[in-house]
Amino acid sequence: MTVGVREQPRGADSPRPRPGTRSKLVGWLTALAVLAGVGYRLWLLVNAAPPTNSDEATMGLAALHISRGEGFPVWFYGQQYMGTLEAYLAAPVFALAGGPSLFGLRLPTLALYVLFLLLTWRLTLRLTGDRWFGLLVVVLLALGSDRVVKNQLIAGGGYPEMNAAGVALAVLAVDLAAGRPGWRLARWAGWGFLAGLMLWVDPLVLPYVAATGVALVGFCHRELRGAAGALLGAAAVLGAAPLLLHSLSTGRNPVHAVLAAGGADASAGWADRLHGGLLLGPSLGMGFCAPGRCATWQLWWSYALPVLLVAAAATAWWTMRRRTGAQLRVAGAIRLALVLAAVATLVAYTVSSAAGRTPVESSRYLSCLLLSLPALLWPAWTALRDGPRIVRPVAVVLLAATLGTATYATWQEARTAPASRAAEARHDELVATLGDLGVRHVRAGYWTCNRLTFASDERIVCAVVDDTLRQGFDRYPAYRREVDAAPAPAFVAPTGSPLAARLDERLGTAAGSLELVTIEGWRIYLPR
Repeated sequence: MTVGVREQPRGADSPRPRPGTRSKLVGWLTALAVLAGVGYRLWLLVNAAPPTNSDEATMGLAALHISRGEGFPVWFYGQQYMGTLEAYLAAPVFALAGGPSLFGLRLPTLALYVLFLLLTWRLTLRLTGDRWFGLLVVVLLALGSDRVVKNQLIAGGGYPEMNAAGVALAVLAVDLAAGRPGWRLARWAGWGFLAGLMLWVDPLVLPYVAATGVALVGFCHRELRGAAGALLGAAAVLGAAPLLLHSLSTGRNPVHAVLAAGGADASAGWADRLHGGLLLGPSLGMGFCAPGRCATWQLWWSYALPVLLVAAAATAWWTMRRRTGAQLRVAGAIRLALVLAAVATLVAYTVSSAAGRTPVESSRYLSCLLLSLPALLWPAWTALRDGPRIVRPVAVVLLAATLGTATYATWQEARTAPASRAAEARHDELVATLGDLGVRHVRAGYWTCNRLTFASDERIVCAVVDDTLRQGFDRYPAYRREVDAAPAPAFVAPTGSPLAARLDERLGTAAGSLELVTIEGWRIYLPR
């Protein structure tokens, strides 16, 4: 174990001294960037953006049941994977607020984003020592395209907490590997608990758990043979306890469910997988594209990413192999771990059928790539700061293009906020209208049902039907049983949807069986 090392040799991987006034300036600018990032996301939440959906409402219903003591689910309702940590975080908010709300459901995800942003700034300083580079990283993470803010704010399971936990694991790994004194056993316990917790919550972050874990073993293998190793293992078991206890009690293997969700039971051509995984995925998943689509020019990041990965890996390896400065070697090792984790994430996503079948929506599986941003951009920053004159213009163009493209994508996302607010207002009107009509039980499509039940605080219970009026997928079967037992459930469908068209046909062929009530964006079919 290396203890108490504080040397910082000068060179490409060490910071230059900054005058006191400039140090204060970068501190104020960093704080301003943090406030801007949080303020932007808070403004989105106030405007009900990004738009919610029935999956997020399912997590909200789990939080509602926890807050009332009616149930304590281990998994996202209707499946055997993806832990319900977000529901447990939102449950106290609902209890204090006296009921559920979309804003209350997303408050914990906003807090997780703040934690992610602050810890990434700290990690960047640990790895590079350059406060101005830390400012650049914070500014980039303060921005937020459609896909990025969806991953960070929507309480749909896994994504908001993965990045916060992943960067916390990296910070702890740096401190432990560098021999940072004080609270070492607590740090080991924290690392183990977070690693186990993420095993329960969502396996997408496991490449980062594994990579930083290997770095820790490399630097601290002697320490791990004693109390530190035992404490780490016990904490990991505690963090993964919900998964382990559920698996032992039911005999079900969550790995099978995860593989099925990733497309292991489906098929997609390799051309589609490579296009979705290596071309569309990185630009969409890392925040360089417009909502739901990616213009051709915005795909430049996907072409640059392999070059950045190679450069980041090479410089990290060179730093790690140098004989001067134990802290620099640790920084190089963790940077290399972040690069290798990014490569593993890209490979795992590209070989999955999800990359070929649903490349736009499935780009959320690459959300953890943001954890590698400090390692990816560090070679370009050092080239700008200390590189040959012929290299500096390339670094300037790369960094400016990164910042400019992310800013443009953020502006495109911000423009959608009024539409999201209007859509939420129409949904509020739907809930109010159903209440005025005395409707308690309804049948509707998958993307309507749980959202309606959550928004009404379970005053309206919904069972899912497909576009042919056959039974659909109910994530919470108790709702289906209650609706089936009701004497005359209503139907609800978005205006212009296939379900609305099917119900309109029923209006014509079975005259007098249904009464139609219309409001903006919705059609309500009341049985006579």
